[in-house]
Amino acid sequence: MTNLEYPQWSSFKKVYRYNKRSRVRYWFYGLMTALAIILFLPWTQNIRAKGTVTTLRQEQRPQQLNTIIPGRVIKWYVKEGDYVKAGDTILQLAEIKDDYLDPQLLSRTKEQLSAKSLTVDYYKNKVGTSGTQINALGEALQLKMDQLRNKLQQLQLKVQSDSMESIAAANDFKIATQQFSRQKAMYDSGLVSLTQLEQRNQSYQNSLAKKVSAENKLQNARQDLTITRIEMNATQQDYMEKIAKAQGDQFQSLSQIATGQGDIAKLENQYSNYSIRNGLYFITAPQSGQITKARKAGIGEIVKDSEMIVEIVPDQVQYAVELFVRPLDLPLVSNGQKVRFMFDGFPAIVFSGWPNTSYGTFGGKVVAVESSVSYNGKFRLLVTEDPSDKPWPRELKMGTGAQGMALLKDVPIWYELWRNINGFPPDYYKAGTEPEKK
Repeated sequence: MTNLEYPQWSSFKKVYRYNKRSRVRYWFYGLMTALAIILFLPWTQNIRAKGTVTTLRQEQRPQQLNTIIPGRVIKWYVKEGDYVKAGDTILQLAEIKDDYLDPQLLSRTKEQLSAKSLTVDYYKNKVGTSGTQINALGEALQLKMDQLRNKLQQLQLKVQSDSMESIAAANDFKIATQQFSRQKAMYDSGLVSLTQLEQRNQSYQNSLAKKVSAENKLQNARQDLTITRIEMNATQQDYMEKIAKAQGDQFQSLSQIATGQGDIAKLENQYSNYSIRNGLYFITAPQSGQITKARKAGIGEIVKDSEMIVEIVPDQVQYAVELFVRPLDLPLVSNGQKVRFMFDGFPAIVFSGWPNTSYGTFGGKVVAVESSVSYNGKFRLLVTEDPSDKPWPRELKMGTGAQGMALLKDVPIWYELWRNINGFPPDYYKAGTEPEKK
């Protein structure tokens, strides 16, 4: 039976090929062998985490530019998207508080300060004059007291002299009295004449007069001595009152000086505050960067103190990536650990188990692991560029998304499959450690 006689037979053999030997088992054995080989290939365990591009240093992150004083917008020097350098003027404000509206506020405060300084100088001169007056009063008191002491010594000597004279007069009077008594007795006996008695009586009267005169003189001298002592006390009291009054004036001047110096310090403080405030009407850029997110628009708007004006994105940035890992994976991460990144907007072909064969990924190193949990219940890592790997793209911007893979231990593929099927965590591994030698 030929194909020409039965054409359907030829079609049957082409469809079913029953007379051909099958090679499926060879393909099966080959695939199983290849799969067995693949299962023993090394696989790098990793922890995947999502994050965003940020900076390692705080001053390089986008910062808000706030006003220090309230004011009214009178001129804008930049617009959104402009690049500015440090010190460039962003905005000019005008004063709105009535305490600072005077255009001559600084000069008038300076005049008040000068006037108060002159007042303090005058009081200092008054203190010097009071000191001179006190010294003059002290010297005058000393001279007056010396004079009164000399007078007192003279009066004391005079009292002594008058006292001796009084004693002598008393003795003379005593003798004259005795003589007069004897003379009278003799006259009564008729032994002497009346003339002799009268002479003796005259001597007696003279002695009595001298005695009374000496006693009066002594009493006057003692009275003068007492008066001089009282004068000394009065003089000393008078001069002490004058000195105390002068010292009171001096202390009052010193008090005025202290008050004036306090007022000067207060005015200097006000002058410095006014001077610094004048420099705050122009808001300048603290660093170079791009102007974004302008919150105020137009001219004449009122801004409050500490209110945000614009945001500045620095142009000199040391990029870093912040990643958030689960608490379960935190013990597997340490400083210096290698991390591979895929940045949003940059094409990449990733083989998570073979990072060296991936395309479009970039390397990094963990530089900080925070000890406190973040708002999302995960722990934050900071990763910087790995200097031994290719540099990160220059086109990176703040806030760009990133997917990171923290590289862990190398294990066979079959072990990794077994671990994932059973839900076991990756093997604990510390970067930079070596296995112990047995």
